[in-house]
Amino acid sequence: MAQYFSIHPSNPQPRLVRQSAEIVRAGGVIAYPTDSSYAFGCQIGNADAVQRIRALRAIDDRHHLTLVCRDLREIGRYAQLDNWQFRIVKQGIPGSYTFLLPATREVPRRLKHPKRSTIGIRVPEHAVVHALLDELGEPLLSSTLIPAGASEALNDPDRIRARYEHVIDLIIDSGACHLEPTTVIDLAVSPPVVVRRGRGDTARLGLRLVT
Repeated sequence: MAQYFSIHPSNPQPRLVRQSAEIVRAGGVIAYPTDSSYAFGCQIGNADAVQRIRALRAIDDRHHLTLVCRDLREIGRYAQLDNWQFRIVKQGIPGSYTFLLPATREVPRRLKHPKRSTIGIRVPEHAVVHALLDELGEPLLSSTLIPAGASEALNDPDRIRARYEHVIDLIIDSGACHLEPTTVIDLAVSPPVVVRRGRGDTARLGLRLVT
């Protein structure tokens, strides 16, 4: 049965953040809040946890997973950015955007898109996420918490608990999140392409995007 932590959305309790990180390091799958919708998360190097998330979402390896990072420096370790890509990403972080970028060798092959060798990258604007990332000292591998067969993410912790408390290891309750997922921008192609329109406003990126 999943543990259930109520963590303050703007002043996260350090003890609960440490315990959450311990669950992730032990191979756990968590549900956690972001600045868009709730998401599933696990340790980047844990293959079993990654497969559990894919099963929960009913997605295969052609569906991009996302590395939730702390900042541009961390992004640069896991994604290749030319100057034009760097400028766009810098405009969008922190925020409700996911950027698809060529992955570096630091990213395990099983996490990359099998044909494109790309990975999703994101820096949310949420205090709980940043506290957890600081405690982990590495990105959190994530996927939007959209139930298998559904089209919308869950944003109510009570509903998440009712549905997933027997199949994941931790639910972090920081109150309801937005219903909209992130806006996904493919930066592995030029010009960039909007893969999914979500909460992030594309005008903030200062681009004419192909849709």
